Amino acid sequence: MNSELIVSAPPHIKSHETIGKLMGWTFLALLPVVLLDIYLFGGHAIRTISLSMIAAVLTEAAILMYRRMPVTVIDGSAALTGLILALTLPPKVPYWIPLVGGFLAITFGKQLFGGLGYNIFNPALVGRAMLFVSWPEILSNSWFAPLKELDAITSATPLMALREISAGNLIADISVVYKPLLFLNRGGCLGEISALLLILGGIILVSRKVIDWRIPVSFIGTVIFLSFFARTNILITLLGGGLLLGAFFLATDPVTSPVTRKGRVVYGIGCGLATMLIRLYSGYVEGVMFAILFMNSFVSLIDRYTLPKKYGLVKAK
Repeated sequence: MNSELIVSAPPHIKSHETIGKLMGWTFLALLPVVLLDIYLFGGHAIRTISLSMIAAVLTEAAILMYRRMPVTVIDGSAALTGLILALTLPPKVPYWIPLVGGFLAITFGKQLFGGLGYNIFNPALVGRAMLFVSWPEILSNSWFAPLKELDAITSATPLMALREISAGNLIADISVVYKPLLFLNRGGCLGEISALLLILGGIILVSRKVIDWRIPVSFIGTVIFLSFFARTNILITLLGGGLLLGAFFLATDPVTSPVTRKGRVVYGIGCGLATMLIRLYSGYVEGVMFAILFMNSFVSLIDRYTLPKKYGLVKAK
């Protein structure tokens, strides 16, 4: 009997999952948030989201053409970067902010490292961070309201209001913001519009195994644990700001997060710890963005020290 041995390049275990399918499920998980943004903010949301996505896609196409490489924007990764970047922005930023942000995210967060699969930092967060350090007043003034009256707590970002209450500059019943945070939070970026929809999107991604549950659970669990000992309002800390968006859609980026199971837990704990340190001891009320970027830099080190023991390996005596 004649037999043939077929030798092929790795990986030898094939999967029907493709980059396009993974991106598609993430788009689907974010669709309810996008639709609610459009319902509440109308043209402002449409402009910010569309310009950010267009800038990201065109920048990636232009760079790939310049490098004489196949233009692979059809896989949706660049468009998803633009969408997530837009969700980290306030709804009423000037039109050029998402354009510049999309360009920066793809150029310095992705293509500078070699393209998809080679970037160290989350591209959307790189773009958001560069926008923040360059034009902080524009990004802040696009949603903040002066904390002069009691009802200002519903118009300013919840984390800012919580800090003002803790400092004694504002006296109000913080419980009035619980319902807006869950359903219709108008104070914050586009991705903070509804905690309930973000949790729903996260459940979809976990159930489809697009992301690993260990990262968001360890991330959110660490924040809750530290909030309890810091005696801060746990619900506001959990539902306010970009914690849920970061835990489900940013920290879980497969390129910039660990590949080992133990590593993902360590990574999530590190993100939660860094988030709380920034929120509690810095002049910046948020902390998710810089916390995830900070932990991105340790991913290779985390993977190195959390690799499982090789099958059949016996340590020498």
